[in-house]
Amino acid sequence: MPAMNNILSKWVPVAERSRSLALVYSGMYLGSVTGLAFSPFLIHRFGWPSVFYSFGSLGTVWFTVWLSKAHSSPAEDPQLRPAEKKLIVSSCASKEPVKTIPWGLILSKPPVWALIVSHFCHNWGTFILLTWMPTYYNQVLHFNLTESGLFCVLPWLTMAFSANLGGWIADTLVSKGLSVTTVRKIMQSIGFLGPAFFLTQLSHVDSPAMAVLCMACSQGTDAFSQSGLYSNHQDIAPRYSGVLLGLSNTAGVLAGVFGTAATGYILQHGSWDDVFKVSVGLYLVGTAVWNLFSTGEKVVD
Repeated sequence: MPAMNNILSKWVPVAERSRSLALVYSGMYLGSVTGLAFSPFLIHRFGWPSVFYSFGSLGTVWFTVWLSKAHSSPAEDPQLRPAEKKLIVSSCASKEPVKTIPWGLILSKPPVWALIVSHFCHNWGTFILLTWMPTYYNQVLHFNLTESGLFCVLPWLTMAFSANLGGWIADTLVSKGLSVTTVRKIMQSIGFLGPAFFLTQLSHVDSPAMAVLCMACSQGTDAFSQSGLYSNHQDIAPRYSGVLLGLSNTAGVLAGVFGTAATGYILQHGSWDDVFKVSVGLYLVGTAVWNLFSTGEKVVD
């Protein structure tokens, strides 16, 4: 993911940043849908090792194509038309290669810490939804495991659609003259407050269909974060966007580790409502930190 962010900063003009990042991330969402959809069939017909052989083989095919078609920057691509190369190079903020990383400068900037804290708050809720939802569907909604697997696909489909919708909205707002800072704050606020709202509704719904709908809407609004904090790495430090994503995603992964473990502990001593309350609280903390300290302007050159 840091490498992906870094390469996009060299290949994609600022005005197309949100759309490009959303499109790339939607591949991850659609891949999850495909995996969840085909894995049961493969296991049933050919045994569980077939899942690993199949997806491993696809990875090998992708790697072969990547080696022959991918280039670190437009200047290194021999097949790129001169006019297109000139447009990309003149519009992208990241040009010079990075030789040293100014860690002290990076870590001294409040917008960097806003990214790190917000990524932690964001991923806490996301990881809980993605890792514990089959259990929730089974224990609370009383779906069997096969039905749970099918319903787990819905949030990923919703995220793939809404991430691209959010990217289009964000880039349109920027092209119409709204500041990048304002756009990032709007999109990430939706990415925080949307999931928070729909999680609070789960305790009030009385049908499995409405509960699944709340889950899908929660993840759908969550995907607006692709045009918020995930795009912001390239805004504030385009040359070090990979480094920044590495830092913030470390916090995000730690949120997944602690959040998954904490959820198990909470369920032993409390209820699902308590689990959702913790997520909502962190979403609200993330919203406050993001709107107070984030920016869409470059802070590290």
